[in-house]
Amino acid sequence: MKYIFKRIFIFAIIVLLLVAFSGSYKSLSIDKLAYVVAIGIDKSPSQGYNFSFQFTNVTSSSESGTAEKSPSIVNNVEANSIGSAINLMNTYIGKRINLSHCKVIVFSEEVAIEGISKHVYTLMNDTQIRPSANIVVSKCNAKYYIQNSKPILENLITKYYDIFDYSSNFTGYSADATIGDFLNKLECDTCNPVAILGGMNTENISYPTDITENQSSSIKANESTIFGKRGSENIGLAAFRDDKLVGELNASECMAFLNMTNQAQGFFLTIPDPEVENNYLDIYMSPKKPTKISVKITNGTPFIKLNFYFSGRIYSIDANRQYLDEKKLEAISSVCDSYLESAFSDYLYKTSKELKSDINEFGKYALSLFLTTNDFNNYNWNENYKDAFFDVDVSSIVESSILLTET
Repeated sequence: MKYIFKRIFIFAIIVLLLVAFSGSYKSLSIDKLAYVVAIGIDKSPSQGYNFSFQFTNVTSSSESGTAEKSPSIVNNVEANSIGSAINLMNTYIGKRINLSHCKVIVFSEEVAIEGISKHVYTLMNDTQIRPSANIVVSKCNAKYYIQNSKPILENLITKYYDIFDYSSNFTGYSADATIGDFLNKLECDTCNPVAILGGMNTENISYPTDITENQSSSIKANESTIFGKRGSENIGLAAFRDDKLVGELNASECMAFLNMTNQAQGFFLTIPDPEVENNYLDIYMSPKKPTKISVKITNGTPFIKLNFYFSGRIYSIDANRQYLDEKKLEAISSVCDSYLESAFSDYLYKTSKELKSDINEFGKYALSLFLTTNDFNNYNWNENYKDAFFDVDVSSIVESSILLTET
């Protein structure tokens, strides 16, 4: 009898293990899943939307090794919603789409102007979509933007998307804009969302006939354009009011945005030399401490005061110049202060007067001025922000290159 119970117990354990692991194996089988690394959303010429899905061939990349670039495939379907598009694509490719590795969601400018909240809410309602996925507004069609996102220094498109926004840490020309942050700011009464601004390099790519010159990237930093082999490029930000695109920020304005929101780690600044006419100096600026922001409301109008504190290092050194002289460094610091005060003020008044959108999150500093949340909501900060006035003060200390010392 004891032997029979032992056999029954072992058989039951085997059945339980088979049932448990057969289900997980079936759901995680790589052969039955299609991994999406990027999604593009365009307006359809007829009705609805064109959804583009970029897949990476996982099997091919694992077999070919790291020396060979892994191929990516872009397919698109026309549908009224992202759910319908996924269902149609499942039928077309014969596999089940998996979004857990989706790194980038791209909206065309045309779609963003009309509003993207329904797409954002739908995507974030999917448990597979990670909040860390970057959100991009493309000046060209989202499909062409994805097709031309070709990594130069990486073999795999997934690795390229992993470091998609890394350069913002040391250039200040772009920012880390994720779909999770976008959703949070959609629900926020004190701010508005932003997205990465993308485009395509007209100098290095042939466009389909339905892309005009106005749809290409025209973003500039200090009036210098980018020339390179990669078709798509990301410089600047797309500014939203609620879920609708209301304007664009160029590279310099993006740098200002990062400093307003205490996200800047460092950035280059090109200023006129205070002593030599038609000569310019490159300064690498780093925030010394967080930006000090205070908000007052006078006669119903917001008054916002900002204090910035920077340290700088001179990068462009002339052998015939003595940049270690204290008076000269003070003069350079003064030029930096004036330049940044002007640039920051122009940016702030653009966000209030032109964009009419508080993408800088100043509203949270105004909350303490109201006794209750209802009082703040009745004031309608996002509506009154367009009447705001600003007082900008910049204090910087510029030093010569750390590698050069006077002997």
